[in-house]
Amino acid sequence: MNRGTGADARAPVDGPGARERVVAVRKQVGRVAAAVAVVGAMVSGCGGLNQAGSAVIVGNDAVPLGRVQSQLDVALGKTDQIAQLTAQGGTSADLSRSIVTREVLHDLLRRRAATDGIVVTDAQVEAELAGSGGADAVVNGSLYDASTLRQRVRDDLTAAQLAQRAVGGLAVTVDLVAATSRADAEAKAKALASGGPAAEALFGDSRTSARGETVQAAAAPNDAGTVLFGVPVGGVVAFQPNPQQSTWIVFKVTQRRTDARSDPATVSSISQSQLINIGDRLLQPDAEALGVRVNPRYGVWDPIQLRVVADGQQAGMILQPAAAAAG
Repeated sequence: MNRGTGADARAPVDGPGARERVVAVRKQVGRVAAAVAVVGAMVSGCGGLNQAGSAVIVGNDAVPLGRVQSQLDVALGKTDQIAQLTAQGGTSADLSRSIVTREVLHDLLRRRAATDGIVVTDAQVEAELAGSGGADAVVNGSLYDASTLRQRVRDDLTAAQLAQRAVGGLAVTVDLVAATSRADAEAKAKALASGGPAAEALFGDSRTSARGETVQAAAAPNDAGTVLFGVPVGGVVAFQPNPQQSTWIVFKVTQRRTDARSDPATVSSISQSQLINIGDRLLQPDAEALGVRVNPRYGVWDPIQLRVVADGQQAGMILQPAAAAAG
């Protein structure tokens, strides 16, 4: 159940080998933190959602505040694990956001499993736990109770199956531009989405831009678990791969294939954790279509990080294609 890790996405955009560095910047698109870290917000206050008492609403499905509070109480009762979390800079506020994030992903995975005919049996869940030392050992070392742990394992196995069905044929082609700040990135994203001369002007310097860059999911499984693979054709993203660095990336998806040819050996070498990240990322369009409304006490849903974050901590912006936005 491990998740991907971030990486330093900063790269110079001029001088010898600049074109290669731009391509490298493209590769860094995949480094945005796909991991759902153990982070969230404390449970308190009203929240102002349409359905009173909801922690989050996915489509028309509401997650009660009490469900999140119950999971939070279990986690806070595990003093050794909480001490480790606190030593790493985590807070109970962080923990609640993680719980709400998992509830969102659980809802989306449940819907997709029903639609796609994905079935995870109790035996598969128990086998997964046995491979990690047994349910009791995993519960004792985690922040979950037994029921929540089994739900988490079932979700991960569902996400992995979803990814296995799609990853071999999935490829995305993008045009991308480097930016130096949030304001610069957002301005370029709007220009790229609008098209015309302003968009063309963004590609006048090969040191800071590239067109027609294709990334194949099977060959780049870490990238396949990021926002790069969660945006429809025509969508534009501006994001900061690493908040500790000044580099921003702006890209527009120009093609998205589900029938690309991949080496079976490459597909089979993708790790379980990578498959889980990819499967979760394939839910991004579902979240967009259904709508995810988070109780403000927890924060907001960030589709780039695919998680609930504190308001103001969004990693960037996504501009949907004009037809999708109009719909």
